[in-house]
Amino acid sequence: MCEIRGTMSSGNDCQTFTKPAFGEKEATELVDRVFGLKVSWIRPLPSYADQNFHVRISGNEGAPEGADEYVLKITNLEDSRKPDLIETQTQAMMFLSAEGFPSAVPYLTKDGNVMSLVSGGTGSGNTKYMVRLLTYLPGTPVAKIATNTQILYEIGKLAASLDKALTEKFQHPSVKSLHRGQFIWNLANVPLLDQYIYVLGQNKYREVVEQVIQQFKGKVIPKLTSFRACINHGDLNDHNILVDFSSTSLETPQYRVSGILDFNDMSYGYYVFEVAITIMYMMIESTDPLSVGGHVLAGFESILPLTEEERAALFLLVCGRFSQSLVIAAHTALQYPENKEYLMITAKTGWKHLMKMFEVGQEAVEKLWFETAKAYMNHGPAE
Repeated sequence: MCEIRGTMSSGNDCQTFTKPAFGEKEATELVDRVFGLKVSWIRPLPSYADQNFHVRISGNEGAPEGADEYVLKITNLEDSRKPDLIETQTQAMMFLSAEGFPSAVPYLTKDGNVMSLVSGGTGSGNTKYMVRLLTYLPGTPVAKIATNTQILYEIGKLAASLDKALTEKFQHPSVKSLHRGQFIWNLANVPLLDQYIYVLGQNKYREVVEQVIQQFKGKVIPKLTSFRACINHGDLNDHNILVDFSSTSLETPQYRVSGILDFNDMSYGYYVFEVAITIMYMMIESTDPLSVGGHVLAGFESILPLTEEERAALFLLVCGRFSQSLVIAAHTALQYPENKEYLMITAKTGWKHLMKMFEVGQEAVEKLWFETAKAYMNHGPAE
């Protein structure tokens, strides 16, 4: 095993994270030792800061009906030291599953817990990682399909329903751990990007991000208290939402959401943050990115209509999320040049979309989004 180090900001300083590096043999033994299950097949899954394995179990009697596939999730060293936060995220997943959302649930350890702290092979015996075994969710990531208006509407609806359920019904003694202060991915913390924009050099991209940050400070931050607060999933991106076909018409495929992944960025925020984050990520893969927002917004507002103040902030919030994603990717690429090519593929599209939003301008983009959403109110979702 070897250590892989990366950086994720936790506010005014950059916190180093140590990514676990368990071998397949070690991971197989861990599943047996901690969960009492025999692995018949294992393969690694991609992950940014943690380590994930897709595992198949043989002769598993205690599992839920039909569940013999799991994801072994080994949390990075630093987050493993926040058991309250991981416990809350895991309990939220269990709560959502019980509410009918397609969320993974943990297989309990031999001791009857949702997670266990285990020693890894890196460094001293003091190196401990939090491990969970989560049900494997079937489906195709949204990133791998050609999105249509129907699935964009469904995803918007999901974003609102999920945050509403968490905010109104989810209770847990450690829920306060979701107040994450200067967590860099919370949309309220766009002004913290000031410390990292040096990585962009001097160019047109940096100028746009500086404008976003300045406008965000002037127009969004003073309005935060007027937005409706909630618990945000915070990362409904095109790789964290899985879909399958609900009808197989080749001309107009109908999709349904079959899985919601990655609750690592959960935190207290505002309803309008979730719709802005979702719009931004759904724009990434779209061939007509500016039109995406209206369909996602229509789905979201079918559950939770935005207020005038929230609507007025939406354009800048979407630009803010683009800026977070692009600046943090550039910062990571600077430190880890070996990942630069991978990081810059998404960034290339992201910059193009952010520049286009600024070129077209807030008024025209909002008009497109709001008129699209209004048409749904008159006619319902497009077939």
